[in-house]
Amino acid sequence: MGFNKKQWSWIFYDWANSGYGIIVTTAVLPVYFKSVAQNAGVSQANATAFWGYANSFGTLIVSILAPVLGALADYPHHKKRLLSYFSFLGIIMTLGLAIMPPNQWQLLLAVYILSIIGYSAGNLFYDSFLTDVADNEHMDALSSNGYAYGYLGGVIAFILFLVLQLTSGFGMLSSYGVARFSFLLAAIWWIVFFVPLLKNVKQVYSLPENPHPVISSFKRVWGTVTHLRKYKAAAWFLVAYFFYIDGVDTIFTMATSIGMDMGITTTTLMLVLLVVQLVAFPFSILYGWIANHFSARKGILLAIILYFGICLYALKLNTTKDFWILAVLVGTSQGGIQALSRSYFGKLIPKESGSEFFGFYNILGKFSAVMGPVLVGIVTQITGRSTIGAASLSILFLIGLVIFLMLPRLTTTK
Repeated sequence: MGFNKKQWSWIFYDWANSGYGIIVTTAVLPVYFKSVAQNAGVSQANATAFWGYANSFGTLIVSILAPVLGALADYPHHKKRLLSYFSFLGIIMTLGLAIMPPNQWQLLLAVYILSIIGYSAGNLFYDSFLTDVADNEHMDALSSNGYAYGYLGGVIAFILFLVLQLTSGFGMLSSYGVARFSFLLAAIWWIVFFVPLLKNVKQVYSLPENPHPVISSFKRVWGTVTHLRKYKAAAWFLVAYFFYIDGVDTIFTMATSIGMDMGITTTTLMLVLLVVQLVAFPFSILYGWIANHFSARKGILLAIILYFGICLYALKLNTTKDFWILAVLVGTSQGGIQALSRSYFGKLIPKESGSEFFGFYNILGKFSAVMGPVLVGIVTQITGRSTIGAASLSILFLIGLVIFLMLPRLTTTK
């Protein structure tokens, strides 16, 4: 389908913060942090665990705030305002990563946690704008293309980083200098491609203006919690989502650290991540096609089953080839499961309270991401093998699959 100007502007926010997602969260900062921490005397296993704990703490803060922030965003003009506040927090903290002294690993983690808060909370409001820019019929396609073009934007930003990495900043930067410059690149990428959404996307659905929006938001959140039985399908979907998205997010944030523990070189890890992004672009669009021709429900079920198999495959990770196979498998479903989950939920909720409901969507998605990295960290420390830690995530996909299978086949998901 063709998209209009406001829909393309919405898509480009995913493109905008994709530089942060791949450079900061996945590719560069995990490697940079582990190098800094190990140079300060932190063991390899503990550095991996501290990275997981930092991700958990940052997402925990957003999880606590998400429902009230979402409820607040449902009042007129609040959604874009809050999106801007948290996006700029993420951008500024990403710039902060570029100027942190390389011998201050604790401070580096603290700034990273603040950047996670900005990035994650910004995505809450971005997700909720889906109901403002698309009707139910077009949500699956738009959501899938949002993720697809986000991956494509990430690929381009990542290639720019790789040029600097392979040329040592055209002979002007050390390895640490290249890493810190990449954080600057991610921040600039974010702000430049955020502009179209700021100019072209408006909040369509909202509640009546309220003179005390913060107090009212707390009351509305409590009212929704106590009356969730009115939204039974949405509530049970969130329970299933809580478990399976935990595994998805944890694999995304911990993959680089696990690869380093296997002895895979930094250059190879960078290439693997680039290929994952390239694979994710067409496969995210493919999942939108699956939803259109079959149903979003079937697309989500397919992705959960594939992820369950990926976790079991992690048990046999011994070589670089094994890691390549696992990474490509992740790329085939990473964007699809997130895109269809977002659009599936968007069809179940009242649009005038969409941000509030997406607050619950985010609190469960982000709070689950508190559990996953901690699980991987604990199992890794106990066994001394991060591959076993990754395999332990299979139980989360299994629980999510069982619950999702019990959901009714909703007509709105076609």
